[in-house]
Amino acid sequence: MKRYAHLSDLQPLVGQEIGVSDWFVIDQARIDRFAEATGDDQWIHVDPVRAAAGPFGATIAHGFLTLSMLPAMGMAAFEIGGLRMSVNYGLDRVRFPAPVRAGSRLRGRFVLREFQPIEGGAQLVVECTMELDGSSKPACVALAVSRRFV
Repeated sequence: MKRYAHLSDLQPLVGQEIGVSDWFVIDQARIDRFAEATGDDQWIHVDPVRAAAGPFGATIAHGFLTLSMLPAMGMAAFEIGGLRMSVNYGLDRVRFPAPVRAGSRLRGRFVLREFQPIEGGAQLVVECTMELDGSSKPACVALAVSRRFV
């Protein structure tokens, strides 16, 4: 984990990697819990027998489950000291280039794309590339917009 003492320490790092998370396992139990929470119980996610004969050879995680890992990955990748509050402001772009089979490992690689001072802090645009262990393609690429207040 990379640690930054102050929010302002990030300003000169636009265009650079600011952290990489640990690996997270996306197992069938997590996929099933997400399906239950969201009501998206399509067989490709929750029926291992049927999915084994499907296009991916196994159940796969929901794209939104993969995306929902972004906050945990971010907290495992970098820490900014002296913050009073952080607010998720939204997403500018999200893509899911590769399926995440049950049992796969993901980690987030974070690159600071924008740092805009705002009253009381800064708005950050961070590109998160979720690497899929053993794949040349990422599972997800997202531009996350957050507001950080000191």
